Amino acid sequence: MSRSLRIVVADDERYMRDYLQELLPRLGHQVLAAEGGRQLVEQCRLLRPDLVITDIKMGDLDGIAAAAEVNRDQALPFILVTAHHQADLRARAGEDYIMAYLVKPVKQEDLESAIDLAMSRFERLQAMRQETADLRQTLEDRKLIERGKGVVMRRLRAGEEEAFRRMKKFASNHNLKVAEVARRILEAEEVFAQLDRS
Repeated sequence: MSRSLRIVVADDERYMRDYLQELLPRLGHQVLAAEGGRQLVEQCRLLRPDLVITDIKMGDLDGIAAAAEVNRDQALPFILVTAHHQADLRARAGEDYIMAYLVKPVKQEDLESAIDLAMSRFERLQAMRQETADLRQTLEDRKLIERGKGVVMRRLRAGEEEAFRRMKKFASNHNLKVAEVARRILEAEEVFAQLDRS
């Protein structure tokens, strides 16, 4: 990884915070430390870092719960660091925003690899999420266009191709997307339906 990241680290043990605050800048990253989970959540909301490295066991709010709370507001990759090997912690760490898991003591080369892995996984995850959102929007647009086309066909007594051609022409003439034209047609149709009922 060549780019510099803004990283928030959280651990309730001072020596671990100090270690990460000393090591991460040597790897080319900017770092800010939090003493616990609550402070971590607040710093993520304020600073919008690129990556979070957090201990799991902290007094006020554990690292996994903090990761879940942060990711309700914004998608951020997390690396968990722990001295505990409990199965329930590993199971809770299986959420999609947990990108890597390190066991203390953390060595520099392990941390570098975890950061590279976490950012690579997160970028792929974000790309898949965007692709899914785009596909969902395309499907919604198609449904909207089909409904709008049906209204045009009925009102103008036009065939399917002619109705779609007119919608595309209107969209082009008014610098709109065809889906937006369809939405306006359906809104107008609803007004007509209300006028018919009144």
